[in-house]
Amino acid sequence: MRVVIMGGTSGIGLATAGLLAERGAEVTVTGRDPEKFAAVKPATAERVDGTDEREVAAFFERTGAFDHLVLAFSPGAVGMGPIGQTELADVRAAFDGKLFPYLSAIQHANVTGSITFVSAASARAGLPGTTALAAVNGAIERIVSPLAAELSPVRVNAVAPGVVDTPWWSFLPDGRREAQFAEAAGGLAVKRVGTAEDVAEAIAYLVGASYVTGTILPVDGGFTIA
Repeated sequence: MRVVIMGGTSGIGLATAGLLAERGAEVTVTGRDPEKFAAVKPATAERVDGTDEREVAAFFERTGAFDHLVLAFSPGAVGMGPIGQTELADVRAAFDGKLFPYLSAIQHANVTGSITFVSAASARAGLPGTTALAAVNGAIERIVSPLAAELSPVRVNAVAPGVVDTPWWSFLPDGRREAQFAEAAGGLAVKRVGTAEDVAEAIAYLVGASYVTGTILPVDGGFTIA
C-alpha cells in the first residue's frame, strides 16, 4: 500500500505517517522544511511547497499512481481573531494555505484508493474569533460529498479534529497554552484534549475503510456536542 501525506512533517500528518508506516504502508511525506525530515523515518520525505502548483504537479508526475492521499496542510492560526480586527489579507492567506493546496493536490494526484482531508471542528462550531478558520474548514468539509461523487470509485473523506495538542498551538506561550488546554478539557465529554495520535488512528481507519466515502469524521472528544 502506497500512501502520500502532504503536510506530513509535523503534528497530525507526522503521526499519521508513523502509524501507517508501522502498519506496513510505503509512506511518502511532503513538507517545506528539510530540517524536519529526520523525524519522518521510516517514511520517505520530499521537499514540496504545497502552495506552489508547479511543485505539486512535478511531485505527482514523478510519483506516479499510488493508493491513498492524506492532505494535512495547515497555515497555522493565520486569520484568527475578532473579525473586525482581522485583515482580509490574512483570511485569504488562510484559504491559500489550506483549501487551495488541497484542490491543487486533488487535480494533480494519480490516486486510486482514497483521499482523506484534515479539516477542523471550527467548521461546525460557534467560537468567537474563528470566522476565518470556520470559513476555510467549512469549505473543505462542504466539498467532501461532491468530490466523493465525482471521483468515484476513489473514496473521499475528512477528519475534523477538535482541540489537539500539536505545534499548531505554538502561537501561545507555554503557560497560556497549558491553561487553554485545561479549560478546553473541562468542557469535553472525554475530559482531555486530543493528541496527534488520536487523529492519526481516525485517518488510518478511513484509509482502510473501503465502504466509507463522503464522510466527515469528528475527532474532537465531544467538542461539537458540548
